[in-house]
Amino acid sequence: MTPRPRPTLARRLGTGLVALAVLSVVAVVNRPMVAFGADALHTFSINRQSYKERYGHWARVPVPAGFQVNAIHAALLNTGKVLIIAGSGNNRENFEAGTFRTILYDPRGDTFTEVPTPTDVFCAGHTFLPDGNLLIAGGTKSYEVLEGDITNAAGVMKIKNESATAGPRTFPKGTRLESATGFVYETRADVTVPAAHQMDHGGIPMQHAGEAEVWVDAVLPGNAAIAGRPAQYTIQGLTGVDRNNLYGVSDKITREKQEYGGDNTSYEFDPVAEKYIRTGDMVKSRWYPTLAELPGGDVLAVSGLDEFGRILPGDNEKYLRAERKWVAAPELKRYFPTYPALHLMADDRLFFSGSNSGYGSDTEGRTPGLWNLEDNSFEVVPGLAQPRLTETSSSVLLAPAQDQKVMIFGGGEVGESPVSTTRTAIADLDTSNPIYEPGPDLPEPVRYLSTVLLPDDTVFTTGGSSGYRGGPYGGKPRSDLFTSQIYQPASNSFATAAESTVGRNYHSEAILLADGRVITLGSDPLYDETGKNPGSFEKRIEVYSPPYLFQGERPVITGGPATVRRGATVTFGTDSKNVRRARLVRPSAVTHVVDVDQRSVAVDITPTEGGLAISIPQRKGLVPSGWYMLFLVDDKGVPSVARWVQVA
Repeated sequence: MTPRPRPTLARRLGTGLVALAVLSVVAVVNRPMVAFGADALHTFSINRQSYKERYGHWARVPVPAGFQVNAIHAALLNTGKVLIIAGSGNNRENFEAGTFRTILYDPRGDTFTEVPTPTDVFCAGHTFLPDGNLLIAGGTKSYEVLEGDITNAAGVMKIKNESATAGPRTFPKGTRLESATGFVYETRADVTVPAAHQMDHGGIPMQHAGEAEVWVDAVLPGNAAIAGRPAQYTIQGLTGVDRNNLYGVSDKITREKQEYGGDNTSYEFDPVAEKYIRTGDMVKSRWYPTLAELPGGDVLAVSGLDEFGRILPGDNEKYLRAERKWVAAPELKRYFPTYPALHLMADDRLFFSGSNSGYGSDTEGRTPGLWNLEDNSFEVVPGLAQPRLTETSSSVLLAPAQDQKVMIFGGGEVGESPVSTTRTAIADLDTSNPIYEPGPDLPEPVRYLSTVLLPDDTVFTTGGSSGYRGGPYGGKPRSDLFTSQIYQPASNSFATAAESTVGRNYHSEAILLADGRVITLGSDPLYDETGKNPGSFEKRIEVYSPPYLFQGERPVITGGPATVRRGATVTFGTDSKNVRRARLVRPSAVTHVVDVDQRSVAVDITPTEGGLAISIPQRKGLVPSGWYMLFLVDDKGVPSVARWVQVA
């Protein structure tokens, strides 16, 4: 069959003009059809090949009703599937019913499966381990209670045990404690108090009381049982020496708001078995923690709220992956706000970009800097404009990772402030005295902006809102931003990308897929479109195809090893003759726009017979052990479909 000739340019322009003319007639003759005509014109425009070549293209993913969940966390597994974790999904009814959900999405066939979820890993921390398992630690032990909903005074009671001989003592839920003024309080949970122990202080032996904390609630409602100062409480039912040795102490008991309480559970998610594997408990309960992989493959857990909703004062801990065990790290005591963005650098230090989400002091722990884990020293990186506007900002280690540049995007004022910024900044950390330098402004003030490294070394940015949780901004009731941009390091500028059709703010994610597309999901607006009623969680999923997917044929990887080692040179097969570079891209594990996993590492390439010799860099801090997507990129910036490679 003779192929049909492609229409001439004049004919294609003529067809477009006819379409525009038809739509114009429709608008004039039948004014109610104007909106329809505008939508049709927009649909026509964004589906043209020329438009997609310049701006890319968005498409909706068909999500069956039974698999629509509140996506709080998302990670790309080395099987190519996307792990979508809701836990209770910021839904108190789900939490109280014990309904916790995890979904696996396979983009190769748009299929979904459910994974049993053992506890509420809502607002946990996560990072990938060298074997490809995703470490997930912390989560939700209790939901917040707003001040208006608190009828009985409540607070944290510290139960003390001054006996070293009677052993630990357990008190069941509902144990009553009484104040000197006669008010009675009940414990919310079982609590075990360890025995007192002897310690040596400068050669003088001293006994220290054992202690444990538990929530208590006043038996009587109202304000009378409020205690605004430290006091001691008697445990009802105790007699004799027990009455003196065991007692309660509380700093205050109030009807103030009670924050979310963190959990201490920890799991590894196995991508092959597709299940959660229980590990040892964390030393501290944590809600909103950051997990950062260390150069040797162990993991550091930083920040978070404890089981009583108090931010941890710099008490960090390590996960020993060989033992699946958590241990305290008092030598690394350092305070950060919750979900701090910690990027592993080539010299094995962690760079705190300033990005964070949610809770903590508005003055302490927010200064960007390089954290040396050898001696716990901290080198401040100055120069960031609008330094208070880093909450709900995002940051990435720019590609290639060898350049050691970190970029911060947008952000807002601390707390529920409506103030946000267009500011970006870049820190070159491969200098003796690194500072933040201004980057190009974003089109609109934005927080919750998703930032994704692409295989061509650019950064795709999408979503976010100008106001807190998509709320009011600039006189409008909703402030979701549908614009997308691509940051181009070569020109230090943003290029406009196609607009999304779904608003994404708080609790949203964006992840690079192995086929070079970007998946976006989640969003938890405070209000609906009117700005008057409560918002509902966004369950629709979109996928963005960047312009490089509309530039012609893609390079193809035809073979190669599944495992490589740092410092080694290995050969991968390809029939493509125009490959100009190769990148090892570490997959994302993201929540609250914090993603400390993603990085893109340049690898040297040398043509060989039937393929390319690829040299893996030597430094652990540059190429942490784990699974990566190997992309070949041609002279037009078009990437191959990735091949999964494990750096051993």
